[in-house]
Amino acid sequence: MAEKPQPVHVLYCGVCGLPGEYCEFGPDFEKCKTWLIQNAPDLYPQLLKEEEGNEVDKVSGQLQSTSVSDGSLTSKPEEVKCLPGGKIKKKEKQEIIIEKVTRNKRKCITTVKGLEHFGVKLSDASKKLGKKFATGASVVKGPTEKEQIDVQGDIAYDIVEFITETWPDVPESAIFFIEEGKKVPAV
Repeated sequence: MAEKPQPVHVLYCGVCGLPGEYCEFGPDFEKCKTWLIQNAPDLYPQLLKEEEGNEVDKVSGQLQSTSVSDGSLTSKPEEVKCLPGGKIKKKEKQEIIIEKVTRNKRKCITTVKGLEHFGVKLSDASKKLGKKFATGASVVKGPTEKEQIDVQGDIAYDIVEFITETWPDVPESAIFFIEEGKKVPAV
């Protein structure tokens, strides 16, 4: 006669609510790590090793970020952003990208992305562009959920000179065109 199967005991994570084995696929594994180390160290033994290594790294990182000047200790804040899954977000390059988009075979729209990196207020910039080129210009959200300026008409090559004259903080070497899917410097 066959034995009656025993019920399986599943440990659910106190942070995300998933079974402990599936926390790494959950919404925020970084928050789950501390709970897993305390309550289920046998599920992820590599977390214990990482935790011990991270403590050593944190101490050495703190020692490196402090500097002695005039006999006082000062610490520098780090500008690293950690994304879910442990990935580190790289700092965006400060560059302006100008792209010409054709619609209805004859009409063109010139998009300007990245002016905000140089301290330019996009609403003011769109007004100035609209007045200078006598066209419609507006601030819209692009496909990556970042704001950009859409200017009606093909003004791609005239706009570089206008940007460098109007906002002297913007170097001409930081302006790029998108031509045939390739990024080309405006210089």
